[in-house]
Amino acid sequence: MKLITLAGPPSSGKTSVALKVLRQLQDEGVKAGVVKFDCLASQDGKRYRAAGFPALTGLAGNTCPDHFFVNNIEDCAAWGREQGLDLLVSESAGLCNRCAPHVRSLYACCVLDNLAGVDTPRKIGPMLKTADLVVITKGDIVSQAEREVFAHRVRQVNGKARILFANGITGQGTWEVARLWNEAPQDQELTGGRLRFSLPSAVCSYCFGQTRIGRDYQRGVIRRMDMEAAERA
Repeated sequence: MKLITLAGPPSSGKTSVALKVLRQLQDEGVKAGVVKFDCLASQDGKRYRAAGFPALTGLAGNTCPDHFFVNNIEDCAAWGREQGLDLLVSESAGLCNRCAPHVRSLYACCVLDNLAGVDTPRKIGPMLKTADLVVITKGDIVSQAEREVFAHRVRQVNGKARILFANGITGQGTWEVARLWNEAPQDQELTGGRLRFSLPSAVCSYCFGQTRIGRDYQRGVIRRMDMEAAERA
C-alpha cells in the first residue's frame, strides 16, 4: 500500500483536489481511501464516502493535530491494509502554517491557493519546505503574473519540489497529480520511521488545561518575545 501525506492551510482546496485525483485513480482500478485528521469537527469524511472512498476521521480535540497524527498514523495504515487499499491519503487538519505532517519514507504533497497572497509561501513552514509536490489552486481567479510570482515564491522556499497548478472544481491539472501519486514508492514500515521535521513544541501548562494568565502560572516549554528584536522586525 502507498501512503500519501497531504497538507496545506485551511480552505486551500486539499479535499477538493484529492477527490478529483482519487476519482481518476479509481477509474484506473486503484483502490484508494482517506484518513482525515482535523481539530473539532469535519464533514470531509462524508464527502469521501459519498464519492465511494473508505474514510476515517480523527479529531484531535484540544491536542496538537500533528502530535495526534503521529500517535495514530500506524493504526490508520493498518486499517488501510485491512481494507485492501492500494493507496491511502492522510489529509492533515491544516490548522497552522507550522504543521509538519510529512514522513521521510512517504510521498509528501502540499496544497496552497493563489488567493492567500504572494507572500504566503514565505510564511509556511515544514509542510511546504519538506514537500515533494506542491499543488497550487485557484489560479483561475488571479492573473498570469500573480500565478508566476506565487510559483516563484514557492520555489524560493522549496526548490526541489515539483510544482503543479490544479483546479479542485473542474479537475484541470489533477491528471498529472494522479500520475505522481500513483508512481509514489510503496510506503516503508512506519514504526521506527522518522518525520521529515520535528513537530511543534506542545508541553506547557496551557496544554494541561491552565487558563490563568501570568508568569506565575506558566510552566513547561515557554517562548518569550525579544521585544527589541520585535520592534525591528
